[in-house]
Amino acid sequence: MSDSNKGLETVLARADRLLDRLEHWLPTPTAAPDWTASTAFRWRRRLQRGNLEPVQHPHGLKPEQLRNVDRQLELLDRNTRQFLNGLPANNALLWGSRGTGKSSLVKAMLTSHAPDGLRLIQVDKDDLVDLPDILDLVWGRPERFILFCDDLSFEADDGSYKALKAVLDGSVSAAPENLLIYATSNRRHLLPEYMTENEEARNVDGEIHHGEAVEEKISLSERFGLWVSFHPFSQDAYLDIVWSWLRELGADTSEVERIREEALRYALSRGSRSGRVAWQFARDWAGRQGLE
Repeated sequence: MSDSNKGLETVLARADRLLDRLEHWLPTPTAAPDWTASTAFRWRRRLQRGNLEPVQHPHGLKPEQLRNVDRQLELLDRNTRQFLNGLPANNALLWGSRGTGKSSLVKAMLTSHAPDGLRLIQVDKDDLVDLPDILDLVWGRPERFILFCDDLSFEADDGSYKALKAVLDGSVSAAPENLLIYATSNRRHLLPEYMTENEEARNVDGEIHHGEAVEEKISLSERFGLWVSFHPFSQDAYLDIVWSWLRELGADTSEVERIREEALRYALSRGSRSGRVAWQFARDWAGRQGLE
């Protein structure tokens, strides 16, 4: 064999080894999950590849466990039932104060309606650029899917922001009829707002016209047809949630005044009277009581 042929074989062998190493990093078609493995799924990225993974133990939160969000529960449950019955329904934005039950309400929808074919797919904000791949997986499936985006907050030039905006309304590809997006956020418009943006507003014939920056922010939240707002709890509402969770945990609630004082002190130390703080206090109290 000539030296030139040997040299060519050496080059080809090295190229094969290099391709073997690179193959693991090259994008491959996304495989569909085992849809019977769970009622909830999570989009996970590993080594540049995304997959839907079944959630082995979904949070079985029941609607009746939620307190002081009756109006919000009614709105979201009605929209979900419309969706499950093949009727027109809207993507939903749950926005407002932290710890007031936004995420819990979405989880309660799954618990309540999973027997009717509802499934939930949770996608982190940074992975929203993969939405087209996820939509391809659910297209034509008999189940009805809620795509759950928790605690959203964007910057204006965020690629995930643009991907979500396109899927909600504006892409050349239609969204599957068996999928809705439910998102939660502390911000009504999902983007930070600055005082300087108000200076761009102008008055034309008695009408207020926002500046371009504000219009851009409003344009995303307006793509959600259902807005569900959550506001801070009053002291009485907070205490009502405390009592509810203490009963749920099987704690002794006979020391009414002491529990009340401790619960209010706990909330003061956390700087919030939210449902989350009430749940945390109830767990702390029930745990201490068990030790005693």
